[in-house]
Amino acid sequence: METVQEQNKTKGLKFYSQRAIGIATFLGGPLAAGYLLRENYLALNKPDEAKKAFVYCILATVFVFGFIFIMPESIMEKVPNQIIPLVYTAIIYYVVEKTQGETLKLHKELGNEFYSAWKAARVGFVSLLFLVLVIFGYVFLFEKDENLELYDAKMELFSKNEKESIEFYKFLATEDKNKLVKRLDTEVIPKWNQNIKIIKQAMLIEGLPVEAEEQNKKLLRYSELRLAAFKLLKKAISEETTIYDKKLDILHYKMDQELEKLNN
Repeated sequence: METVQEQNKTKGLKFYSQRAIGIATFLGGPLAAGYLLRENYLALNKPDEAKKAFVYCILATVFVFGFIFIMPESIMEKVPNQIIPLVYTAIIYYVVEKTQGETLKLHKELGNEFYSAWKAARVGFVSLLFLVLVIFGYVFLFEKDENLELYDAKMELFSKNEKESIEFYKFLATEDKNKLVKRLDTEVIPKWNQNIKIIKQAMLIEGLPVEAEEQNKKLLRYSELRLAAFKLLKKAISEETTIYDKKLDILHYKMDQELEKLNN
């Protein structure tokens, strides 16, 4: 039968207790647990188990936060803030019990040393800080990319509307008054009303570069001038008069100025 000293194979080693690992996990997620489990395994000279424990906990961290991201906000709002940390802490507590429980229990019974719960808590806080930085970085980069894609899509539609509306001028010499007015009412003017709406929506997109924000202001001024010009042109065609030509020239001059600003 082994003596107490022969049983004390962990004498001189220091571990993180099951309780300390639970505290760190609650504070910093499975990532913190992975680090502490790894440290315990390294103290036992089990590098393979240390590596596996850390990798599994990294995967668990990705799963947990991936789950949080994909869940609809309407559902997440109904979940109490502490439920998810309590769930993964309970799981980690069970894992520690199954993998290192006997060793840690015997280590304690033999009066050997453990790292303080405060040191484990610091690991939890560091893990939490790291996760917060990663999440904010992810949100900043990916939302920014999504916002830019949304902005590009709106600008593509804006350009399409602009190109199609400008084609109106080629019909001036070939179509009668009624057809021209109908084109303006059903095709051209609605496209510029839509373009103004597009630009106002684009102005609400967050995270755009300063250049894009400035471009939006110029495009809005340009669109309002273009819309005013087409409305005045419709009036001139309907009344079959040239009395609005001077006003039209001024509007086109202002448009040219805005286009020059956009191109610079």
